[in-house]
Amino acid sequence: MKKFIPGILSLCLFMVLFTACEAKGPLDPKNPVTISMWHNFGGGMQQTMDFLIDEFNATVGREEGVIVNVEAITSSANLQEAMNMIISGDPGAPKMPDIATAYPKTAIQFQTKGLLADLDVYFTKEELAAYIPAFVDEGRFGDNGLYVFPFAKSTEILFVNQTFFDRFAAAAGITMDCFKTFEGIADAAMRYYEWSNAQTPDIPRDSRQFFSADSWINIAQTGMFQQGARLFNGEVPALDTAAYRHIWETFYTPSVTGGIVLYDGYSSDLSKTGDIICSIGSSAGILFYGDTVTYPDNRVELVKYSILPYPVLNGGEKAAIQRGNGFIVAKSDKKRESAAALFLKWFTAPEQNMRFVAETGYLPVTNEAFETQMPLRIAAVENPYIRQMLETVTMMYAEYDFFTAPVFESFDSISKDYEKRYKEILTQNREAYLNGGNLRQNDALAEFTAELQK
Repeated sequence: MKKFIPGILSLCLFMVLFTACEAKGPLDPKNPVTISMWHNFGGGMQQTMDFLIDEFNATVGREEGVIVNVEAITSSANLQEAMNMIISGDPGAPKMPDIATAYPKTAIQFQTKGLLADLDVYFTKEELAAYIPAFVDEGRFGDNGLYVFPFAKSTEILFVNQTFFDRFAAAAGITMDCFKTFEGIADAAMRYYEWSNAQTPDIPRDSRQFFSADSWINIAQTGMFQQGARLFNGEVPALDTAAYRHIWETFYTPSVTGGIVLYDGYSSDLSKTGDIICSIGSSAGILFYGDTVTYPDNRVELVKYSILPYPVLNGGEKAAIQRGNGFIVAKSDKKRESAAALFLKWFTAPEQNMRFVAETGYLPVTNEAFETQMPLRIAAVENPYIRQMLETVTMMYAEYDFFTAPVFESFDSISKDYEKRYKEILTQNREAYLNGGNLRQNDALAEFTAELQK
């Protein structure tokens, strides 16, 4: 029996130490781990990010044994190029950072190669329940693991040059109600096109257009969702449906006869030159609109904008797309992954999250930030357009359903092809119409469908 006592004591000591290590977890303040980060924030957002990282390192990071080191701050294009090198296994590719900002379309390529940590392992169901579901769901793909974590999102809203609209509305007898639906916008667009031409009867074809959108595929996705459908059936756009036909019919005639402009750049460019009255774009683009219009002869006019909720198709439900990049975490070891997860939890907690997104046009990602902190922040915002935007998205948060675009490897190329062919076909139809041709709504849709489903 005496022979067994030392062995039993040793076993007990091992179990005590093992249990203590397990209770302590992989992080140890006496042996801190340094994790690397890449991000694409510039200007004021970089300053805020730097400040928050320093605060984390000096507080929670120090207490838990985690140091976040920013190794690269670059443009989205340069960051994407470096990411592509890693994905392709380029011999000259840099080492993958522990944390990086990335869109789901990029993250899925890392995930398919087994390069990303599944963050579900490091968040409890109760912790994830604090976040807006649609924002979290966008980061799920592959095996339904959580591979992109939200930290700041945007939605789409309607920007209206109120100064220009008031002049037109007084003469045409229409009201702001036209902005509630896409059909109302389409009707107002055609009426504005004719009205603006009539202002200078001695100058032919000098009509101005009324509406533009930054992303026509987002218009299609949102319009389908508002009707209880989805644009994508697998990886193929579902264009041969009644729901999509409703969208096509709403925009075809004003795009071909005049009133809606199909532009390759951002709609804010057209707004700043007075070429349109209203447009749909990202809430994060609020600062690009300004408060002036500059005419071709260099005259500058002060104008006021209204920031309105996303329009709804007749008969549809209130819904809008949410978008934006998130954080990805490299698959490594439990200690490094736990350290990264600790930073994500801290950075996206309501107080830090609101400090990061305040006055940028981005949206916080937790329910508490939207419901409790957002109203307090709105009252303190000095910029009237940012304040309007925050009021609008807060209302949308309460009344709208947010949805996410699908995530699959070819989504980006299909989206670009959709935009290109949509504009090409409608532009060709417009040129034919101006030369005396007829409207070809059904034939144009059939042609567009055939092109996209090749």
